[in-house]
Amino acid sequence: MPTRTATYDYVIVGAGSAGCLLANRLSADPETTVLLLEAGEPDDDRNIHIPAAFSELFKSEYDWDYSTTPQPELDNRELYWPRGKTLGGSSAINAMIYIRGHPHDYDRWAELGNDGWDYDELLPYFKRGEHADSDRLEPAYHGDDGELNVTDVRSPRPLSEAFVDAATRAGYDRNDDFNGAQQAGVGPYHVTHEGGKRHSAADAYLKPVLDRPNLTAHTGAQVTQVRFDGTRATGVEYVREGRRLVADAGEDVVLSAGAVDSPKLLMLSGVGDPDHLASHGIDVVHALPGVGQNLQDHLFSFALFEAATEDTLERAERLRNLAKFFLLKRGPLTSNVAEAGGFIRTDPDEPAPDVQFHFAPGYFFNHGFDDPSVDHGFSIGVTQLRPESRGEIRLAGADPFADPVIDPNYFDADRDLEVHIEGVRAAREIASTEPLSALSAGEIKPGPDAQTDEELAEAIRAGAETVYHPVGTCKMGDDELAVVDDRLRVHGVEGLRVVDASVMPTLTGGNTNAPTYAIAEKAAAMIRGED
Repeated sequence: MPTRTATYDYVIVGAGSAGCLLANRLSADPETTVLLLEAGEPDDDRNIHIPAAFSELFKSEYDWDYSTTPQPELDNRELYWPRGKTLGGSSAINAMIYIRGHPHDYDRWAELGNDGWDYDELLPYFKRGEHADSDRLEPAYHGDDGELNVTDVRSPRPLSEAFVDAATRAGYDRNDDFNGAQQAGVGPYHVTHEGGKRHSAADAYLKPVLDRPNLTAHTGAQVTQVRFDGTRATGVEYVREGRRLVADAGEDVVLSAGAVDSPKLLMLSGVGDPDHLASHGIDVVHALPGVGQNLQDHLFSFALFEAATEDTLERAERLRNLAKFFLLKRGPLTSNVAEAGGFIRTDPDEPAPDVQFHFAPGYFFNHGFDDPSVDHGFSIGVTQLRPESRGEIRLAGADPFADPVIDPNYFDADRDLEVHIEGVRAAREIASTEPLSALSAGEIKPGPDAQTDEELAEAIRAGAETVYHPVGTCKMGDDELAVVDDRLRVHGVEGLRVVDASVMPTLTGGNTNAPTYAIAEKAAAMIRGED
């Protein structure tokens, strides 16, 4: 039998971007008790705090190290999916790009029946936790007294500026603030750094308030199920240091475990498709067939080039660069790798840009695992922003420690691949334009032999990888696949909410960390009655 520990007002599962912010906001009331449970260990590896070293964290103890099922439209490859398993969650292992998405994304959420989730109503929540630390950020769209530091890359490589200059010569507008008046254009990215180091959710929101007596945070605590009395969530069962423990929640259990583990935990707890639960011998608490459905993710297709310059990130870990970082917090190790990028329309009739570029002044392919085929290179990642394909998360069994079955169903919709092909052609055009063309010694991937749509499609199917943006598996709404309502309460039960990227009805047009913070800000306000 598990041992009962204590009763808290709120039990939050997962100390990622949403969980850390929620723990901060809810515990701001000294009369409210909060327990935060994180399956991973503390974020004490130095590579977490060195921006350019994020790929060194992949497949480490700080990573859930998931894989998808074989993807039929990607040459039956099983794709690696890193997800953060430490304080800060994926904000501790990501590329730190701060992108909110396009206003159209949130207006669409509201059109789907989610009151209060349009862009104008969400903008204050984006601004609330932000500390804008860049002259390029437009004050009307940014906050200056929040906890999360949003700033410029401290020591960008000249190649990144060459990419921006070439893209403007190719006909795209320069945009110094993708989160400002408009998203379209090209420019340097803003990042969540502070003093040249990563500024994760744990750094921004959790660590500064860990001394609050009403906030308890445990690492190494994996939640195995939500406990119910009838259809009311009463707490959670978790394993820590080999012991089975129970924590009761007087108000709400809040799942902030992400787009993979929040639906997994709901299903393990008896909330989900009844036939699927029955197939694994799990008793049904409430039938909710949308749990785990509606999975959406961004894919990278790469255009890689040999660089005709040595000023890249290939030798960032040289002794002198290590000294620059540890003594001055300067140099290439302060790079987030994807230093610049842009948002373009492949179809002028689209209401928002449909392709995003991530430019890296280095050879980056297969998550950084591949050894560069050249001494120096640069990379342009191409992403279709609003894929039509939908996948699912399912249980592999009733064992809470078993990985779930992840099937993103990539390229199930033909249009998804078509947009990638158009995006790769646009990336090639930029790379062939001065001044970037003068710094290129030739294309590596897809390679000069890939010219027709069919040849490009073959290369994309063989090399596309996740951009690490899974969402949608506990979608917000009121249709038959909706899991939570527009106050993020799980349909059909009481005392249970989901607050993380899984509640997004549709994928936002850009990196998903900033939207996750905004979701958590709004959720905290709703829970506290301040919205």
